[in-house]
Amino acid sequence: MNDLVVPPAGTRQRLTRLVTDSLASPHSKRAYAHALAEFFDWVERQPPEAGRFSKALVTAYKNSLELRRLAPSTINLRLAAVRKLAEEASDNGLLAGEVASAIGRIKGSKRLGLPVGNWLDIGQTEKLLALPDAHSLRGKRDRAILAILVGCGLRRSEAVGLTIQHVQQREGRWAVVDLTGKHGRIRTVPMPGWAKSALDGWTAAAGIGDGALFRAIGRGGVRVHKRAMTAQALYYVVAGYAAALGVPLGPHDLRRTFGKLAHQGGSPLEQIQLSYGHASLTTTERYLGVKMDFADAPCDRLGLGAIRS
Repeated sequence: MNDLVVPPAGTRQRLTRLVTDSLASPHSKRAYAHALAEFFDWVERQPPEAGRFSKALVTAYKNSLELRRLAPSTINLRLAAVRKLAEEASDNGLLAGEVASAIGRIKGSKRLGLPVGNWLDIGQTEKLLALPDAHSLRGKRDRAILAILVGCGLRRSEAVGLTIQHVQQREGRWAVVDLTGKHGRIRTVPMPGWAKSALDGWTAAAGIGDGALFRAIGRGGVRVHKRAMTAQALYYVVAGYAAALGVPLGPHDLRRTFGKLAHQGGSPLEQIQLSYGHASLTTTERYLGVKMDFADAPCDRLGLGAIRS
């Protein structure tokens, strides 16, 4: 491990599994595996004398990423994977503890400001939801996917993990119940009627009465597989309709659209927080880019008249 230069394929796979086996989230496993593959590829291009796994090597790697003008979030994800590799290698006796500690102290790339992402207004959202072909099996599925992402604000990993059993009635309305989100937090998310209608159209056409809600469809567009869609496949669904709409958009932007439209419609931030599954209201505020409205400030809503003298 102290001589990590052009590692053979078997070694790369072993080191990658060392990291991914320590992670619980399937999304994190994929992201870290990809980041480590990028790191190993870079190491293989370095001269042998520079390839020893050390703080100097990882610092050089960070500099190379910054020279490529990658986004700070991308750089920090790749560095996090390398730090995790150092930590796991040390814990398994493959790397000296002081070397792992030194690598762990390498700071990430600075972010200037807060990422705001993209979101749609009401008109754009209505156009997006109308894009899938309502007469085809694939179109019915895709419309249901878009409806759930916009109508419930789910993450794409949460959407592909949905089963028929998740959709139940609570207090007289339909909801996604007992949904396990980030960090194992469980929540129940109310579902708008139009999203439930889109789901019913898909499940009836596909003959789904149990198991995974969103499933892969065969090339002919008529065969529905038993296996659930992957998160990457769902991403391509959203990206395809976003391209047709002419707006750069990903699944997480539809989650952001849910919050933006709900907030603009007067939903309290605390309720949006509960739907999102955020542990902190501050996270929700930053997520939505909430700012003080001086034209319609909270103090104007107190319902009090002038103080009598």
